[in-house]
Amino acid sequence: MVRTILHVDMDAFYAAVEQRDHPEYQGRPLIVGSDPKGGTGRGIVSTCSYEARRFGVHSAQPISQAWRLCPHGVYVFPDMNKYADVSGMIMRILAGYTDMLEQISIDEAFLDVTGCRRLSGTGREIAEKIKRHISGELRLTASVGVAPNKFLAKIASDLEKPDGLVVVNPGMEKEFLAPLPIRCLWGVGPKTGEVLKKIGLHKIGQIAAVPQHDLERLLGDTGARLWRLSQGIDDRPVEPVEGRKSIGHEMTFEKDTADFDVIRAALLELTEKTARRMRLEKVRARTITVKFRKEDFSTFTRQTTLGETADTVGKIFPVALELIKGLFHEGTRVRLIGVYASNLQANSSPDGGAQLDLFRQTSRKERKLAEVVDDISRRFGDRAITRATLIPQRKH
Repeated sequence: MVRTILHVDMDAFYAAVEQRDHPEYQGRPLIVGSDPKGGTGRGIVSTCSYEARRFGVHSAQPISQAWRLCPHGVYVFPDMNKYADVSGMIMRILAGYTDMLEQISIDEAFLDVTGCRRLSGTGREIAEKIKRHISGELRLTASVGVAPNKFLAKIASDLEKPDGLVVVNPGMEKEFLAPLPIRCLWGVGPKTGEVLKKIGLHKIGQIAAVPQHDLERLLGDTGARLWRLSQGIDDRPVEPVEGRKSIGHEMTFEKDTADFDVIRAALLELTEKTARRMRLEKVRARTITVKFRKEDFSTFTRQTTLGETADTVGKIFPVALELIKGLFHEGTRVRLIGVYASNLQANSSPDGGAQLDLFRQTSRKERKLAEVVDDISRRFGDRAITRATLIPQRKH
């Protein structure tokens, strides 16, 4: 049976939520990210509105460069608790159309609606219903790609943003792909792209015309995979998963620092944010990973598996701190650190879902405190309450 796969991708998600909630931002170039500090900020752009993109601003761009391109834009800090809330609403809407739902990030998901066609209509009709549902209930727009497989649906959803709907009919896979640039193929980065361009391959249709064994001889296993994708072949199923695969935060320091007290305080704040998002999404982590980038941009990660799942700072921070200590050496100047929680498990019980250790009372007190902090943050914003040790880190 030919499958019908949808890829639903929210348009400029963080920025769209902010513009929805702040009418004064609508129609203005909006950049969500770190403080630009008048062009001297060291963070990056999380996302930006389409108005800002007209000035050359884009996601993952240094915030200082965004400021140079668009100094008159509106710059706001990301509110991850709010975005996670909205993401949950979106995923609940999508789950109403099929149980074959694979969330791949906070604002996008694959749906296999093959079994829904008799009841709900064609892939295009289901996509139109989803777009209307999200727009009517959440006042946000989504772009949707409809195709026989995940690869094609993902590309299709990106072609007519914002508020787009592109359908790739069965049998038209190669014709759809042929005029697109090779960078649209998954796995074609700068290096592979240069190799392909040197032999005159600039469009996907040109790669599709090359014999498979020639691409394999040139690029090995990567060549075989690119040839299959250029033919529109992708057999991967939509795999329902319990929420996201990982939750985490990272921070770029304003100045590279060798002060471990500064690094420790930053790690504590990142752990606080990560634990709060886990509790918000009702998941607990079995694996903790830290990210560590030096001044020369060399980047390292370390991870460990916990004896029991956790979603509080008291359980996660000591582990993350030990991992960071293993990467830090006296005199090392650090540019960025991050902490991530993965191997997530759903948590619905009031005491956190894990077997309580001998310090049962301490665990309960810690969770109760975390719940109070979560409630204050929901009501008054992420920056309304902080730990005393982090007060020197805050400027407000």
